[in-house]
Amino acid sequence: MHVIVWEFVVRPEKVSDFVAAYRADGDWARLFRLAEGYQGTELLSSVDDETRFVTLDRWRSATDFTRFQQQFGDSYKALDKQLEGLTLMETKLGTLTVAG
Repeated sequence: MHVIVWEFVVRPEKVSDFVAAYRADGDWARLFRLAEGYQGTELLSSVDDETRFVTLDRWRSATDFTRFQQQFGDSYKALDKQLEGLTLMETKLGTLTVAG
């Protein structure tokens, strides 16, 4: 499994819009679902800060994610631009795989 982890600090007045776009059935997941190998997204919220979130995007393999980027790169960029006003900060924490 190939997991991409992002951290976000969301504009306080945009939290509900952010959750709608980034949750497991939100805008990003709908785009990812167009590609083979997508296995789901989890949206986690901080218990200490209502504006801090982490997403986990799960793919069957790095190859599947690369293929998604090749096939849907323009759509990815367009959605990213459309949603950029929701956050104050966006940080890719890393790309992970199942150990062992």
